[in-house]
Amino acid sequence: MDRIDALTAFVAAADENSLVGASRRLGRSPAAVTRALASLERRIGTRLFHRTTRVIRLTEAGERYLAVCRRLLADLEEADRAAAGERTAPRGMLNVTAPLFFGRLYLRPLLDAFLDAYPEVQARLFLFDRVANLIEEGIDVAVRIGDLPDSGLIANRVGEVRRVVCASPAYLSRRKTPREPAELKSHDCISFNAMTPTDVWAFAPRAKSSASRQVRVVPRLTVTEAEAAIGAAVDGHGITRVLSYQVERQIKAGRLKVILEEFELPPWPVQVLYPEARLAAAKVRTFVDQVVPTLRKELRRIHANVAAALSRRGIPSAPERVGHPRKSIIR
Repeated sequence: MDRIDALTAFVAAADENSLVGASRRLGRSPAAVTRALASLERRIGTRLFHRTTRVIRLTEAGERYLAVCRRLLADLEEADRAAAGERTAPRGMLNVTAPLFFGRLYLRPLLDAFLDAYPEVQARLFLFDRVANLIEEGIDVAVRIGDLPDSGLIANRVGEVRRVVCASPAYLSRRKTPREPAELKSHDCISFNAMTPTDVWAFAPRAKSSASRQVRVVPRLTVTEAEAAIGAAVDGHGITRVLSYQVERQIKAGRLKVILEEFELPPWPVQVLYPEARLAAAKVRTFVDQVVPTLRKELRRIHANVAAALSRRGIPSAPERVGHPRKSIIR
């Protein structure tokens, strides 16, 4: 602490060009400032000021040292603010991003509740089906669906979602229900670009099956938004492939049926991400603490509803893998 006091006295004296001015600024006696500067010069082994009876002037070494001291004291002040943030209420602008459908359905209501609880917080919610660079775009918190590249971000896994192929009961009664992925070639398919950017749908091979892992479909309809694909499928216009959370309500209500379950690819993880440095802000830490358990509960509910719909048809469903609840660093 004596060394920090000495650095503070040195910067104040340099700013004021006067020991008396520094003493007034710091609320100390001129003698205390003089002793602090003398102690600092002895420690580093060089003179920092040229002194006269009226003013002081930085030496060449003092000018170089001043820049370093300013940076050190600024870093210390920032650390103090970060620590103080642990004791302050959330405030300021919170930037959040999520996939379009997921954010609209699940994250926006959570953000609304957060803003109601903390009136000093403002928020921006960016909903798009692309991967945002959190650092470059100034994003505080992101929800990501899918496997993550190395990123240096903190990740809290909240659950997983399945990639399901589904159609309406009316369509399946009118057309023969496909038993193998290759049979999709003879069906009306509804392609959702964000889910499958090409017309090749990938599948996991069933044991002892010669079915291909990939099937090139000829879409009868191609859309850019999940809701349009789901609506067309519910209305009986074909087979689509979307994420389980997007059709959970339609499956539960019997408006859509999942098919080709045994060929599903492994589920995608759902994770809440944030840069490690942002967690010092009370707005980020509090939002993450509220969102993570709520999303875990919601994704478990979705998984249970889809599994229940399949079990009524005598199809076993694999247990959900939510991962360890503690956060991990994606490197």
